[in-house]
Amino acid sequence: MSELADDGSGGEETEDEALLQRAQIAREIIGTVRDVPPTDAPRALCRACVALLPHVSGLSVSVIGETGEAGVLLCASDDVATRLSEIQYTLGEGPCTKAVRLLAPVFAADLTSVPDVRRWPVFSVQATRAGAGAVFSFPLTGAGRALGTLDLYRRTAGSLSSDHIRTALLVADALTLAVAALDHTSANPEGVVTWLEGVESNREEIHQATGMIMVQLDVSAEEALLRLRARAFAQGRTTSEVARDVVNRTMDMRHD
Repeated sequence: MSELADDGSGGEETEDEALLQRAQIAREIIGTVRDVPPTDAPRALCRACVALLPHVSGLSVSVIGETGEAGVLLCASDDVATRLSEIQYTLGEGPCTKAVRLLAPVFAADLTSVPDVRRWPVFSVQATRAGAGAVFSFPLTGAGRALGTLDLYRRTAGSLSSDHIRTALLVADALTLAVAALDHTSANPEGVVTWLEGVESNREEIHQATGMIMVQLDVSAEEALLRLRARAFAQGRTTSEVARDVVNRTMDMRHD
């Protein structure tokens, strides 16, 4: 329910075990995507993470750009995980957005409890309706900034054990290496980020819709995006879904 704190259980033997486990997890995750076609890499990553983190109900992995914007969903284990990612992007609040800012894990162990509801009043309600009782976000950090997040959820409330937290941290560490490897190693120099083409399509629609709303309403990009998010929230839909309607011209923001 709060940011991660050191459990004080260090020691030489524990550190050696952690190094061994880190190496094993890194080999497993990176090995999962090494010989996989770029377009299949996100699904392969998701399967590997699910196998390594069986104690949660589901998970998603998001990546963010140089500007630190909300993440582009790379992969999700199920519809609930997908919905939780979209809710946080639409609202601009939740554990993953705070984890990116803090460069530290952020936990909401009981989305119906007063502390979590007070921190994220709207997200808590929407996440509960989506089917989550607890959400845990781990940043993928590299070069002093967040490259993305590993987001876990449970259908029922409850904290993660210290062992589960340690495993999730190691998985996030390995995912950081895998994302960097996918981004910088490609047989085709002109297609380094082909593995992101599918997931970027939704973000591209949001950018297009934002531009169209700017013209329709004569507002700034920031306000246009806020209008888009507000419309999505009011209709109980995702930002991507509403953006698609705007781009397809089945929705005109001037007609409120």
